[in-house]
Amino acid sequence: MRPVHVSFPLKCLAGKAGTIYNQVAVSGANRDGTVSVEAPPAVRWSLTVGRGAPAEEEPPTG
Repeated sequence: MRPVHVSFPLKCLAGKAGTIYNQVAVSGANRDGTVSVEAPPAVRWSLTVGRGAPAEEEPPTG
């Protein structure tokens, strides 16, 4: 797969938790690929990568 150079820059605030959903459709993505994350050492993050139909957006919780 050719690089697609997609980025989702986010501002992370110390002591604040948040959830961000981003999706990108890439045609021809039927082979292996690589995803990377860059963040300062104090930032905790998690990432889910999927393949297939786009996920339904979850409503915000309050």
